[in-house]
Parts: sequence; C-alpha cells; structure tokens
Amino acid sequence: MQSQHDIPDAGPKLVNRLAQSKSPYVRGHMNNPVAWQLWDTEAINLAKKYNRMIFLSIGYSACHWCHVMEKESFMSPEVAAILNESFIPIKVDREERPDIDDIYMNYVQATTGSGGWPLNVFLTPALEPVFGGTYWPGPNSTTLLGPDTTGFVEILEKLRDVWQTQQQRCLESAKDITKQLREFAEEGTHSQHEERDDDEDLDIELLEEAYQHFASRYDSINGGFGRAPKFPTPSNLTFLLRLGAYPSQVTDIVGQEECEKATAMAVTTLVNMARGGIRDHIGHGFSRYSVTTDWSLPHFEKMLHDQAQLLDTYVDAFRLTHDPELLGAVYDLAAYLTSEPLQSPTGGFFSSEDADSFPSPNDTEKREGAFYVWSLKELTQVLGPRDAPVCARHWGVLPDGNVAAEYDPHDEFMNQNVLSIRATPSKLAKEFGLSEEEVVKIIKGGKQKLHDYREKTRGRPDLDDKIIVGWNGLAIGALAKCSVLFEEIESSKALQCREAGARAISFIKENLFDKAEGRLWRIYRDGSRGDTPGLADDYAYLASGLLDMYEATFDDSYLQFAERLQKYLNDNFLAKTGSTPAGYYNTPASMTPGMPGPLFRLKTGTESATPSVNGVIARNLLRLAALLDDDSYRTLARQTCNSFAVEIMQHPFLFVGLLDVIVGLQIGTRTITGVFGTSDITHDPVPRGDSLLGRRDEPVAARDLVARRVRSEAGTGFCSSTVVASLVDVRPSHRKDFVGNQSFWLKGRNPLYKDLDAADPPKNYLLSGHSRSPSFVAGSQWTLVMPSVMADVMPTDGREPRTEPGPDQQRPISRPKAHQWDDRRVSEFADSMDSLVRQGSIRCLCTLCTIVGSSPGWVPVVPGWNRHRSAILTRGINCVSAHFGAAMVKQRVQQPQCPGDPPVINVKNRAVQADSPEPVPERRWASLRGQPKAKFPSGAAVAVGNLPG
Repeated sequence: MQSQHDIPDAGPKLVNRLAQSKSPYVRGHMNNPVAWQLWDTEAINLAKKYNRMIFLSIGYSACHWCHVMEKESFMSPEVAAILNESFIPIKVDREERPDIDDIYMNYVQATTGSGGWPLNVFLTPALEPVFGGTYWPGPNSTTLLGPDTTGFVEILEKLRDVWQTQQQRCLESAKDITKQLREFAEEGTHSQHEERDDDEDLDIELLEEAYQHFASRYDSINGGFGRAPKFPTPSNLTFLLRLGAYPSQVTDIVGQEECEKATAMAVTTLVNMARGGIRDHIGHGFSRYSVTTDWSLPHFEKMLHDQAQLLDTYVDAFRLTHDPELLGAVYDLAAYLTSEPLQSPTGGFFSSEDADSFPSPNDTEKREGAFYVWSLKELTQVLGPRDAPVCARHWGVLPDGNVAAEYDPHDEFMNQNVLSIRATPSKLAKEFGLSEEEVVKIIKGGKQKLHDYREKTRGRPDLDDKIIVGWNGLAIGALAKCSVLFEEIESSKALQCREAGARAISFIKENLFDKAEGRLWRIYRDGSRGDTPGLADDYAYLASGLLDMYEATFDDSYLQFAERLQKYLNDNFLAKTGSTPAGYYNTPASMTPGMPGPLFRLKTGTESATPSVNGVIARNLLRLAALLDDDSYRTLARQTCNSFAVEIMQHPFLFVGLLDVIVGLQIGTRTITGVFGTSDITHDPVPRGDSLLGRRDEPVAARDLVARRVRSEAGTGFCSSTVVASLVDVRPSHRKDFVGNQSFWLKGRNPLYKDLDAADPPKNYLLSGHSRSPSFVAGSQWTLVMPSVMADVMPTDGREPRTEPGPDQQRPISRPKAHQWDDRRVSEFADSMDSLVRQGSIRCLCTLCTIVGSSPGWVPVVPGWNRHRSAILTRGINCVSAHFGAAMVKQRVQQPQCPGDPPVINVKNRAVQADSPEPVPERRWASLRGQPKAKFPSGAAVAVGNLPG
C-alpha cells in the first residue's frame, strides 16, 4: 500500500485513516467524507512537508454537540472539500489524549473567554495554535445561535486565505501565543518555591477562604453553585462535607457554624440532584450536567468518572447525615457501576453512554434524551389509568411536556417529559386518598414497568466501550468505600462492590500493566490495549483506588501495587525546580515512538470534571507516608502542595483537593492499626445495633471484628487526609505465611510493625499513631506589627525550643523570648484588638481579610478578625502567622506607627499585597485576550460559539 508520504509535492491525496483507531468516538468518523488523520507522526509530517495548516478537532463519544457538528459539517461534501484540499484534518478523542485537549482548551479559553466540546483549533505544522473555538454551525444548520454567528464554511475559507496570503503573521502570532501559554503553565509553580522551607506548610485558614467562596455562590433554593448550566462538581461537594468531618483544630479556625453550613450546602445539593432530572429515575446513574438551575433538564450523557465520584460523595454524605434519600442514591450508583452496560463482562468499566439515541428500533434519526423522556400518553399506556396519575404527579409529567421551549432548539422535547421527583408519597397519599404504603407500591411497580418497556421498545444510547485506567481507578475507589458502608447494612451488596473492584484491578494488572517496567497503558478496547501510555491521572486515580481497596479489605497486595505506581510516577512524571521536587506533570518524560506528545508538559492542581491530579497524588503520598511510616512520601506531599502555593493563596477554592492535604500536613495524619492476634475462628452473632434495613444479626469472623473496630475508631475522618487505617496479622501460625497472611508485605515494609506480636496470651488490640508535620510543632514565631497603642509588644527574632506534642495535646504556644505571656495576657490582647477592630480604629490588611471584607479604605473587617481572635486564643498566633501572607495593622487616619519597616513582616512567608479576587480565566489570560484577532488582517476575525459539550 502506498504511504501518503510518497505522494508527489503537488499535494497529498488524503485518505480517511480513522479505522486504525481504538477509540469509538474517532472510529465513528471513519465514514465521513473528511479525510481524517490520526494524531501521529505521519499526519504531522504531512503538514510540514506540504506546508499546510492542521485542523484539529477534539471531542468524545457522549458529547451531544460533537454529534451535531459531525452531522452538519463533517458529513458535508462542501466542508470535506475545503478540509481535504487545504488542511490536514486530525480527529482526537479527548478521553484518550486529555494532554492534547488541555493545551488547546487553555488556548481557546484564553482567547475567547469560554470553552467546551467539540474543540476545534487551527495549528501551524509546528503544532502552535493560530485560531480556535468550539461548535460552529455547518451548511444548512438549524441551530439558532444568533444572526452574528459565523458559519464553519466561512471560517475555513478565511483561515485558508489568511494562511496563503499572510502566513508569516500567522506564524509569528502562533509563536508568541505559545510562548505566553508556556510561561503561564509555569506561573506560580516555581517562582516562589525557594522562599518556602521543606518543613513549612500552607495554612489551614485557606479552607475558610474556599468556604466563603462557595457560600457566596450557593443557590439556597435549588442547591448547587452559580447559574446554569450546573455541574455536580463532586470534588467541591466532598470538600464541603470534609469541613464537618475534620478534627476540632479545623473547626476552631473555620468556625463551627460555617462547618455546619458547609455540610448543609453539600447535602441539600446532593438531595436536590437525587430528586432532579439529572438522575435517571427509571434506570440508574446521573447525567453529566443540568441545563437548568433546578437540575430538571440534563444533557443526557452518562460518564463513568461522574458516577464514580458521585458514589464516593454520596457515601460520605450518608455517613455524616444518615439521610435515607442519600442512601438511595448510593444504592442506585452502586447498581449502575456493577451491572450492564457499564461493567465489562471481562472486568473493568466502560467509559460512557451517549446522550443521543433512536426513539425506537425503527427510527433512523437520533434524538437527544430519546431513551429517557416520556409523554403523558405513553406513560398512561404503560401504567394504566389507575397508576398513571399517581406516577405522573410523582415524576412531574405534564400533558404538554415539562421542557421549556427555550431549552429545546431542535424541537426534540415537544410534549416530552424529563422525570424528576415532584411529590413525596405522603403528599400523594393525601391527594389521591390512598395509604402511603399503597402509593409506594404503585411507584415501585410503575418504575419497573417503565424500565421493562424502555428496554424492550427503545434503542439504547451508544456505549463507549473503551476501558480507561484512570476512570476505572475512580470507580474502584468508590466501590471500595461503598463496600465498607454496605458491610454495616447489607453484606451481600458489600461483597458485590468489593468483587467488582477486585475484578477491575485484576483486569488492569493483566492487560494494561507492564510488570517488568512498572508502567501502565491508558486504553483497552475490543480485545487489546491502545498505544497511549498511561498519563499521570491513570497512575494517581488507580493508586488512590488501590489504597481505598486496601482499607476496605486490609489485603496489602493492593497497598504494594499502589506504592509501585507511586514510584513510577516519581521516576517519570516528577517536576523539579533545580533538584527540588515541585509537583507532577500530566505526561511522562517520553511518549511512545510515533506518537507525538503535547506542545509542552502541563502540571495542573485545579479541580475539574475529574479530581485534581496533583491533589490526588499528594493525598496518596500522605496516606502512603502514614501507612508505611515513610517520611519521604510526606515530604513529597508537602513539596507538591508548595509548588502550587502562589495560585492556592490567590484562589484556594480551585484547589480543594490540595487543601485536604494541607490539613493533613498541618494537623497530622492519625493511623489506626488493628493487630490481629487470635486464631481465625467464627464468633457468635454480634449485635448490630440499629440496622437501617432491619437485617438480622450474623456470625462475624474474628478478623472482621478487628476490621470493624478499626473503622469505628477512624470515624468520619476516614474521608479525609487526617485518618488512615491498617490491619496487621501477628498470629503465631501466620508470622511466616506470605500466602495466607494478607499483611505479610506490610509488616516487612513498615518498620513499626516488624516487631509486633500477639502478646501472651494472644489477643486482638488497636494501636493509634499520629504523624505531624514538623512545622506544626510549637507553631510559627509570634511576630506582631501594630499601632502605637500596642507598642509595648515588640517583635523579636528569638524563638523557644520546639517540642513535639502528643496526639491528644493542644498545640503549644510559641512566644517571643522578650515577652513570655501567660494565657490570661493572650486573651487580654485578643480582646483589646477585637475592640479596636469593632470601633473601626484598625483593620487587618492581609489578603484573606481584604477578600472577605472587599471594602475600600480603612474599615473594620469583623468576619476576618473573628477568625484571627479565635486563632490567637487557641494557638497563640496572630493573623501574620495564621495566614499565608504578611498582615499589617494600621490606624484608620494616621500613618502606621509600627516597629520595623512595614509592610515587610519578620516571618518566613513573603509579604503579600492584598488583591481582590477575579475569575481565574480573566486573570490568567488577560494578556492574551484578542491576540488572534489582532494578528489577522482586517475582516478575518470570526465569531466563536461557546456551547458546552
């Protein structure tokens, strides 16, 4: 077969190569008239050889607007002719190559202010971006985007002409923007690293800043944050739940009332989502996001990573509240993950279900949500005249449909209803004159009838049946946590969850793990793996899932596998400033031959649709440090957090995963170890207390009793970085049994466990250890800068010797040698400062108080000060050391009369000028705004659509 490289220089005769791909999304375009190429060396060399611009189109299987653009544009002969004759068109699955997607999504967000999928970018042959956007309407499009929206054909023609007539300007523009993108990628992660010591942590006051951000955007009516579209954002909900589960050291600073409100915000959001249309009330699972603020109308795609994260979050929420609605969502999500179509018959979990489907097997036109919506007529036909009215009222089904016309641009939902819970059984019982038990029976029976009818008469949405290691890691971890919860409720469900996770791990080890080199491959589909090497999220999420599986089973083979993955990350993904570790890149140091890497390596710490990669890695490191008693991992966790210090201090709410690690570093990680020393016999039935499902008591093995005691001791802190659990088998008969002893490796790896024995006589017992960060000991230097009214308190460079407190001791107060204050004087000082602030005489200028107060001039900022006062009373520190930046107390009218030369403060942290927060994309990309348009000749600027995928 003739290679495309052998085609004469007159121009390549491109052929569609997408049949070679493993990705269902990419393969779905192999019959397009567009001669799509793969992202590989062959395609990029073609662009260089023939000096053509690359048209890069990125999407994913479940993306509704990706399918719309394919139908309107990529099936169009007119579009295909332009692309094939003037460009090198390349199609990429963002789930297979998120590293490529991240680079160019950053560019599009920078230059347009928004992003989404499909993501379409024009590149130079050197892969530098020239112009980009999201969805553009194709020829004869019926999508209504406004009269000023430019069509895709016009964009192609303009870019073709600009490349032919002003190529040098395009190249210069692309090179300049790439330089800025590269500089931004390094911004904040290296610049201040050397100013922080290895034993110095960011402060947990950052948690309150993050809380205040979410509180200010909270929708108190519908739950969630901000306006439509609304995403579940499980990472943010987990952060809010953790605030209520952390030890008192966090509550004392953030505030008891604030922590309770945080829990309430998360729980209300989760309950409203569970009742809303974003949930599939007839089958299982949750859609990706809601178009409306009240969660009633979703985009119907279902993603594996969403189901896994939501299951994890609902488990945490139920543990804190014991709300039966939350438990119902837990059962629902666990059922979705452990059954077809999402669970692979061979182990592992498939990626997603599409939003679009055929309304019936005989239809030839797919519609969004067709599998999930119902007309009142159809509902009555299936349920009958007696049950239909009750179910219609329960699920909000209306004769004319419940989807507003403004949300239905293609008239796909005319007379259709998206089911959401609108009336409770008790309310329905009163309305219809029935007993509540009878109403519940009607709803359950109606749900089963609708499920059977739907499966029989409708075409199921397409399944993206590729197995992604990272997403499987999220599912493994969620199922492991769910199994621990189900052990207290229904042991058969617990076993089902554990077995599903164990099968997925075995599948990955067998098919996607190179045992000799210790590396992962990212994708498996249709009997074989793909060529994409594992990315940082694959290692991070899988290691996290393995740690969860260890704490669910106490089988140390999972712990051993997790450490091996972490070692590979350290060897191949670790970024460094000089010789100092500084977080982890998203991509390995080298890619597979023939597969180009990204334009440059990114290192991200923010949360998105999936958890922060560096946040998960840092938490894994902290857990490994505690489980293995290995301080090198704790140091790496601290260095990872510090590498993002500048950005965390500016916008902590974007880094909630790393904030959890900061808490673990600051207050320490408690290790609960169960020591199993008795013979493994079955005990008599053990009372279960108040069983939610009324399950009878069952016999429990001795090992399981120890495991329960360990988890009970760990409590709700299990969901955070402050607690880990382990179990060590020291029975004399198993001390040298590396097959039957599931802690044999751990005993050899953790030096604290090597000499444990069963005691005489043998018994089971618990050990509790506590690892603290060195910077937690004795606190920071108490350096005060204040007006003359408090001038008798002078700063000093002297420090008291540090002593390590025990796990139950309060943090000792560190005071200047020149002034050894007792607790009474500390309290008096706090009261005096409090009075001055409330009178308006002084104001704290630290970044946190400025953001909280957001008021110009010298005015009191009481919310911020209340926190400082609490910190002074409980830990003996003022806002200088309680915050990440320098604080300065000024008189309102007079110039500051402070010792030294303000605002430079004698603390380790740098002096910070308080800035008002602004949206990160605006702040990050202000210097890039409009540059692509500025580089184009007059009339070449085009409108960019911003419809989300």
